[in-house]
Amino acid sequence: MTRCGIVALAGEPNAGKSTLLNALVGELLAIVSPKPQTTRVPVQGLVTEDDAQALIVDPAGLIAPAYPLQEAMRRAALAVIEGADLVLHLHPLAAHPAPPLEALLAGSSRVPPVRLTVYTKADLVPSERRAPLAAGAVAVSAVTGEGVAELKARVMAALPDGPFLYDPDDVGTQPLRFFAAEFIREAVFAELRQELPYAVAVQIDAFREAETGVYIRATLAVERESQKPIVLGKGGRTIKAVGTAARARIAAFLDRAVHLDLWVTVWPKWRADSARLAELGLPSRKERGR
Repeated sequence: MTRCGIVALAGEPNAGKSTLLNALVGELLAIVSPKPQTTRVPVQGLVTEDDAQALIVDPAGLIAPAYPLQEAMRRAALAVIEGADLVLHLHPLAAHPAPPLEALLAGSSRVPPVRLTVYTKADLVPSERRAPLAAGAVAVSAVTGEGVAELKARVMAALPDGPFLYDPDDVGTQPLRFFAAEFIREAVFAELRQELPYAVAVQIDAFREAETGVYIRATLAVERESQKPIVLGKGGRTIKAVGTAARARIAAFLDRAVHLDLWVTVWPKWRADSARLAELGLPSRKERGR
């Protein structure tokens, strides 16, 4: 008998969800940044061990949305959580205790009954300063590995009976072009300052594989003409730095040579444009309600 299920990582921004996903899967799938709220479209990682397979999904952090993009991100996050077999409620150990999960899920139609509180970033709290955890909770550090094996074992044991849904050798379920766009966004967050990275969308226009490597053409879209020269940088230095970092990340992920061609354009007020958000993989209210 095999077990298989969906595991949702739920928490506020900067709770360490993306870093934990990478640690559980053993692959750098989700982008990681010190800046909060970098995840937009939920990232899906796959863990298969012996007779159990977990689809671990990292959605956006749960916040009260301030504009349409954040509203769409929250809808996508709630859809992941509502459809999960197991929810991991992540909260930094330094901010113990975690608030009730229900406090973060206002507007949700269903909260899965199977859940586990996971205190993250345990390496930042010395053992002598740690308060006792509630029964069943676990403290982990994706940096040092503390608690990760225990957490993985508990997750795999909690999955419902069922056949595997994916090839056991896979580590992700989304297309390669999705990860290429994410890694470009990761480089954008690393190179650009203040709020500008949040105004940048990435669209893959071409993804061609050949014997000599992979050719990727991508568009970086900003909301205003005044933002375009900032993304390009003086003499093209900023966009070149983004391209260099993203190319290395994509090449390591694909284990192939990559030619990355980046272009910058303007999508006026794209963060409030439901059609643009749908193109980027974020559901409308109607789509989520189906």
